[in-house]
Amino acid sequence: MSPRSLVVAATLTTLLGLTACGSNSTTPAAQSTTAASASTGGGQSFPVTIKHAFGETTIEKKPERVASLGWGNHEVPLALGVVPVGMSKATWGDDDKDGVLPWVEEKLTELGAQTPVLFDDTDSIDFEAVANTKPDVILAAYSGLTKEQYDTLSKIAPVVAYPKTAWATSLEDMIEMDAAGIGMAAEGEKLADDVEKQITDIGAKHPTLKGKSALFSFIDTADLSKVGFYTTIDPRAELLEDVGMTTPKLAETAGEKGEFYGTVSAENSDQFSDVDVIVTYSKDPAAGLKAVQADPLWSKMTPVKNGAIDFLADDTPLAAVGNPSPLNIAWGLDRYLATIDTAVAKVK
Repeated sequence: MSPRSLVVAATLTTLLGLTACGSNSTTPAAQSTTAASASTGGGQSFPVTIKHAFGETTIEKKPERVASLGWGNHEVPLALGVVPVGMSKATWGDDDKDGVLPWVEEKLTELGAQTPVLFDDTDSIDFEAVANTKPDVILAAYSGLTKEQYDTLSKIAPVVAYPKTAWATSLEDMIEMDAAGIGMAAEGEKLADDVEKQITDIGAKHPTLKGKSALFSFIDTADLSKVGFYTTIDPRAELLEDVGMTTPKLAETAGEKGEFYGTVSAENSDQFSDVDVIVTYSKDPAAGLKAVQADPLWSKMTPVKNGAIDFLADDTPLAAVGNPSPLNIAWGLDRYLATIDTAVAKVK
């Protein structure tokens, strides 16, 4: 998902949660029950029913051929040792333009696997390409599927869709839902715990971030009439909270309304008076800083005055780490937080 492809989805009030026979734990998006027949063997039993924004999906038996769509979903099976038959082509952060991010390349090499079929879903879903991989399940717990797309994909294979709102699935929920969809619920819970520990441990190496207020913004220097920002239900903002930073009130309020991305007029930039640091993307950081500091409205914002802006080099793997996934935390979170440290050092 490119941050330039923002599709603000309406809040869906349909079913939340995940039900998977054979697990005995409860998580924010996974309420599991144990079937008597699953008491032997220690594995997840089937069928598995997963509830999501579009209703529920039943997977009759353990999938052998796994496909995925959206951001990071393919990394769940990969992290668990399962190579997908097809996955979305990386169109953001892919500096060598081979459609695969470096941490995924490393994992495929580790598993001795070839690159799966890559689906180009930049503008739309290539249903024929997905169907040609003959999947037993399609993982899309973190995605922007529409109901129509979900219905079409469901004719190909059972689909694990997002729990409530497009592009607003937490990293933990994505891991646990996708893992349950491939019959590895217990392993998914452990993976989610391991990733959470990685984030906590790496965050502890950056104590200067703790307590600082960060706004993950999207700055379009061609149009500075609005201030765009990711909210508390977007994984980018959630990651910053997980390492000890706080979220500005306006972004928090928008998140409570079910929006993963919000905008306000630059004339109301005073609403961000509680922001210490801005994190954003830019093709040219120097030009970006010059543009916002020269703008009569943006320049009123304290972090802009101080130059406390972390301009992530546009469309690079490190910028993509800002949107967390199961494999990119270990690969680049430490380096990503180091760039924010530099911006925090300018806070007055």
